[in-house]
Amino acid sequence: MSIPSTSSSTTSTILITGCSSGFGLETARFFLEQGWHVIATMRTPNEDLLPRSERLRMLPLDVTDAESVRQCIAAAGPIDALVNNAGVGLLAPLEGIALADAREVFETNTLGTIAMTQAVLPQFRQRRSGVIVNVTSSVTLLPLPLLSVYTASKAAVNAFTESLALELAPFDVRLRLVLPGRSPSTSFGDNARRLMAGSVPEAYQDFRQRVFAAVRDSTTPVTYAQDVAEAVWRAVTDPAEPMQIPAGADAVALAAV
Repeated sequence: MSIPSTSSSTTSTILITGCSSGFGLETARFFLEQGWHVIATMRTPNEDLLPRSERLRMLPLDVTDAESVRQCIAAAGPIDALVNNAGVGLLAPLEGIALADAREVFETNTLGTIAMTQAVLPQFRQRRSGVIVNVTSSVTLLPLPLLSVYTASKAAVNAFTESLALELAPFDVRLRLVLPGRSPSTSFGDNARRLMAGSVPEAYQDFRQRVFAAVRDSTTPVTYAQDVAEAVWRAVTDPAEPMQIPAGADAVALAAV
């Protein structure tokens, strides 16, 4: 992919949530390579994850904790773009999902996105500039089994983003959605397995195995972290990009249906 040059790239600052692995980590690396100042956030910062750079800062952040959000935004200072990428997966039949686990998914995926967005709005509104990119999922384009709670949490972010974009347009604040497809290289599976433990009733076991076999099918297209990083780059730097930007071959195919 050719990368458009921007004269302001050496002074622009982006804050990205969920940078400990996968999409967030690659997006942070990508923006660093383009000359941006990057604030990479995660619950427990690990400076070994990214190349050392005077343009890189790592800050602790738990998007489900109001005080953590406040401290992170205060420490970050002025930013030009926010990428809400932090998320947790849940792959299980609804009948076996504890409400506490469903709440955890919404607290992170939905309310965490809302909290971070709300925290940066005053500075964006006052400057009459800023970009917010919310990373959701291509499962909002095509319903899949065992993902009802996860899909609902991401679909809520889609609706939130599209409505908020109208609210913030008078202040020249842009919002975009990046919709990744299935990726074998993120921590989604680990998170999903943790929440799925003990949540699959016997009646669903055979069905679950068939779904897992389809998910593990190596012949179907997948989404790589680089795909998401490039999609986020376009969302941030190109005002002409559409509201929903699919990322990855499988997501692009779904969006075209």
